[in-house]
Amino acid sequence: MGVWLEGKPPADRVREFVKSEARRLREATGAVPGLTAVLVGDNKSSLSYVRTKEKACQALGLNGSVIHLPAETTMDALHDRIRALNDDDAVDGILVQLPLPPQLRTNEVIGWIRPDKDVDGIHPASLGLLLQNQPGLRPCTPMGVLELIRETGAAIEGRDAVIIGRSLIVGKPLAALLTNANATVTICHSKTRDLAGTAARADILVAAMGKAAFVTREFVKPGALVIDVGTSAVSDPETVRTLFGDDPLRAKDLADKGYTLVGDVDPRVIDKAGWLTPVPKGVGPLTIAMLMKNTLEAFKLRRKLG
Repeated sequence: MGVWLEGKPPADRVREFVKSEARRLREATGAVPGLTAVLVGDNKSSLSYVRTKEKACQALGLNGSVIHLPAETTMDALHDRIRALNDDDAVDGILVQLPLPPQLRTNEVIGWIRPDKDVDGIHPASLGLLLQNQPGLRPCTPMGVLELIRETGAAIEGRDAVIIGRSLIVGKPLAALLTNANATVTICHSKTRDLAGTAARADILVAAMGKAAFVTREFVKPGALVIDVGTSAVSDPETVRTLFGDDPLRAKDLADKGYTLVGDVDPRVIDKAGWLTPVPKGVGPLTIAMLMKNTLEAFKLRRKLG
C-alpha cells in the first residue's frame, strides 16, 4: 500500500516563505509585490480561480487585483490593457486567465506580457530561459510537481521520469525542469506506442492529459512516485463507486454538485505505487503557492534584489 501525497503541507511552507519574504522586502524597500489577473468573459470556473488567487495574495501580504473585461473584448482593447500593466511599476506580475474567448489569440496575448512580469512562466522568453537552465520565472504547476517530488525525499538525479501529456503549461516545461535536475525524461502522448509499457518503466510518473482515471495499474512500476495533474468532473454514480467505493465525501459531491473531481490516475493505483497524489488536494494547492512565489520573484528580479 502506497502513501497519499497531499499538497497542503509543502504548499503551506511555500506560503509561509512568501509571507515572511514579502514582509522583509516591504520593510527594506517600502514597496509591496503586486499581482494583477486579467479575466475576459464570465466563465464561472475562471472567475473562481482568479478570486482565489486574489485572496491568496491578500493573505500573504501581497497586492492582488483582478481586471474583469467583457467577453466581447477585442484584441486591440486587451492589448491596451496589458500594455498599461506592463508600464505600471506597481504591478510585478501579470496573469491572463485562460481560456480566452474565441476571438482572442492566446499565444499572441501571452506574448504581449513583459517576460519579467510573466508569473505564469509561459511567455516564449520564459520558456527559453527554462530550456537554457538560466534564472527566470517558471510555470507554476510544473514547479509544484517538483516540490511534491522533493517532499517525498526521493532522488531525481539519475531516475527515469515519464510524463503523459505534452502541453506548454505542464508537460513540456516539466520535462525541462526534470532534465535540468538530471532525470532521464520521456514525454508520452496519444501517438506513443505501448504507452502503458513505457510508463511502467518510470520511477517518477506524471499524468497530465485530462482523461479521467486513464492511468491504471498496468501503467505503474511497483513503488513508483505517481503525480496526478489531471482534473475531470465525473457525474456517473457507478463510475464513482467503482473508483472510490462507498466514499461518503464522493457521495456528498454527487448529491450536492452533481459531480466529483477525478484525476488522470485511477485511485486504486495506490495499492501498487509508492506515492500517489490525490485529486483534489494534490498538485492544486502548490500551483497557487508557486504563483505567489513567482510574484515575489518577479518583484526581486525587476529590482535586482537578492
